[in-house]
Amino acid sequence: MVKINLPAPAFTLDAYHNGEFKKVSLSDFKGKWVVLFFYPADFTFVCPTELGDLADNYKAFQNEGAEILSASTDTHFVHKAWADASATIAKIKFPMLADPTGQMTRDYGVYIDEAGLALRGTFIIDPEGKVKAYEVHDNSIGRSTEELLRKIQAAKFVAQHGGEVCPMNWKPGAKTLKPGLDLVGKI
Repeated sequence: MVKINLPAPAFTLDAYHNGEFKKVSLSDFKGKWVVLFFYPADFTFVCPTELGDLADNYKAFQNEGAEILSASTDTHFVHKAWADASATIAKIKFPMLADPTGQMTRDYGVYIDEAGLALRGTFIIDPEGKVKAYEVHDNSIGRSTEELLRKIQAAKFVAQHGGEVCPMNWKPGAKTLKPGLDLVGKI
């Protein structure tokens, strides 16, 4: 079971990445922020809207020192076929993880037993491999790349500025809070 501030479940999976098949492990990204982005299935409807928007904003995540890893229960062969068939998916430059056994998807608590698919789960993992945030959506509800990037920025800020916290809707450059007795009942 995934818990905040504890190590993210380790994995090594086949992936389709930049026109090649390769093995990808969570440990490959030690020292970087990771966005682990589960989606239900290739060749579907909401999934390409999310993955396409992530692809369009991939550079912004890289500029924050973050890597995106998308994951579904499809095989890496299906990921390649989807990239070959869809201009939206072809522009993806981040690894597309293949979890056909559903083991990693189960480890992260987003596996749908009856369907053999993943829920829309998003996990933010810090450079030490600890889970800092996660959210899980019903598969009919798409996610926001803008909000995901904001969460990475907030998590990074808090990690770099011990003792400060980011309030609701915080964005880089906005005011933060220093928890203490002087703030109790004043916000």
